[in-house]
Order: sequence, then structure tokens, then C-alpha cells
Amino acid sequence: MHGLFYFCRMKKKSGFEKFHKEGAPKKGAALKEHFRQEKKKVTKERKAFFENQRREKSEASREVEAPKGKVILKSVERKVTEDEQMPLNKYLAHSGICGRREAAEVVKTGKVSVNGAVIREPGHKVTVKDEIRVGDKRIHITKDLVYILLNKPKDYLTTTDDPQKRKTVLDLITHATKERVYPVGRLDRNTSGVLLLTNDGELAQKLTHPSNEIKKVYAVSLDKPLTKAHFDAILKGVPLEDGIANVDVLAYADNADRTQVGVEIHSGRNRIVRRIFEHFGYDVKNLDRVTFAGLTKKNVPRGKWRFLAEKEVRDLKFFKKGKK
Repeated sequence: MHGLFYFCRMKKKSGFEKFHKEGAPKKGAALKEHFRQEKKKVTKERKAFFENQRREKSEASREVEAPKGKVILKSVERKVTEDEQMPLNKYLAHSGICGRREAAEVVKTGKVSVNGAVIREPGHKVTVKDEIRVGDKRIHITKDLVYILLNKPKDYLTTTDDPQKRKTVLDLITHATKERVYPVGRLDRNTSGVLLLTNDGELAQKLTHPSNEIKKVYAVSLDKPLTKAHFDAILKGVPLEDGIANVDVLAYADNADRTQVGVEIHSGRNRIVRRIFEHFGYDVKNLDRVTFAGLTKKNVPRGKWRFLAEKEVRDLKFFKKGKK
């Protein structure tokens, strides 16, 4: 059988099957095409949802004159003056906790207080000078949120500081921003690929919480061909010291070279992909994360970075479980 991907008793239909075409490009090109197609499909499914979100934000996206001649910047998280009033649910949305519609439901449940009084009306007007709490946690509109996508190279630590003074991912974005940003999740020192850095704590928590099942896709290079028996065993679940490790999709990138494998997984456990293959006696020669939460490293060379577009930030903030 010729083609880009070969599956052996997959647990569930993956969507890769359509790339079984005679004479199609092989190896990395096929993986990249799959990622593009998958991202396109997800975008289409969310189109209606985000169209409503964009309509709600249309007013906030205009440049308007603020007091004392200042300009409120055109941005999803725009700058707000101290005396400017806004609906309570909009305030919650701009704090990064949730989307505006979700915020309205949170307010209606009575979980939000303003200056000590419980408010159940989403349209209640507030300013940044008010003390607003969700439960016991005081929230603030976050200013100057920064979102950076880095194509991490090997030999860089995913940490903000290293006592041994080894290279960290922050060394690669030294001139990107004056804000203090943090990596979302971790890639070990010898793993390359997509890494998100931000100062948006709420988003970081959402993207790393196990219950949200954030999808990651890895390109794996092994020291020897992956056998059919081990392929099937991995799909059934791999018993590791911290529990069973499950993969969502497993594929040969090229049936003629079974050392090249594609893995889709949502677990965030430490070194999970490497440990799965090491369990069966394979040495992972190269591990590259090509997709994280719908983000890819397209047009970002190794060791380089770019800021996320506003649409990408909205997609991350308002994703639904299973849609990334």
C-alpha cells in the first residue's frame, strides 16, 4: 500500500485516511498537509461561534478618544481609563477569565460581587476602580497582555531561570517584550517545536489543565523502525510508573521508513511521548512538537518567534473542550 500514512487498527477514525493517495508527497510534507487540513476543519467548525464573539467585540475594536486626549488602543484587551464604565460581564471578559457570554452566566449565578455586594445583572456598570471578586478571588483587567509563539530549538530549557546558568527559552525572546512572560507547559531540553509564552495567567491555566484535553501533535524520529506489534500495543495504552499512557492518534509518517512516526496526544504528563517509546526499547532521536492547542510553527524558523494574531488569542480563550 502506497501513501503518506499507514494505520494499523486505530482506536478511532483520525482523519488522516484521506491522505492515502497514490503518488502523494511523503514524510514531513504529508504531516504538514494534515496539520493544515485539520486546522482548517476546526476553524470552520468554530466559525459561527466566533462570528458572534466578533460582533460583540466590534464596538471595543474601534479607536475612540479617551479623556485628556489619550487614545484607547485597538485591541482585544484594550486599555481602559479609570473612570470609564463598562458592563460587568464585559469587565470579566477583559480580565481573561472567560468569554463575554460565559461571563454573563457567571454573574447570574451570584458568584460575582462588586464592592462587597453580590451582583446578578450582567449589564451592571463598573469601572476599574471598583473591587470586583469572583468567589473569593479579586480580579483586574489585565493590561499589556503578551502572547508569543516560539519555535523552540534543542538545548534550551523551558524555564524562566536556571541556577546553573544554562540557556533558557527566555534568552530567545530577549527583545520581544518588556513584560515578564512565562512558558505555557513545558518542553524538555532536547525537544523542539511549538511553545507559547504569555503573561496571561488565566489562559495559561486553561491550556495546561488536564480536564481541557489540549491537543498536541509530535513528529518522532526513532533509532529503529517501530514494529507492528509495538504500534498496536501503544494504541491499546502503555503502562508507565505513573499510570496508563494513551495516545489519540498514531501514524507512520512514511510506510517505507517506519522510524518516522506522528503522535497526537492530549496528556500533559512529563516526558510522556519519550517514555512511551522508551518503554518498548526505542531511543527517541528527535522529538518535535508541531501543533499545540491549534497553534503551529508555520513560517516560524527554528529559534525564532512571533506574536499571536488577535484571532489566534480569541480562539485560545474561547475554545471548547475537544475542539483543539
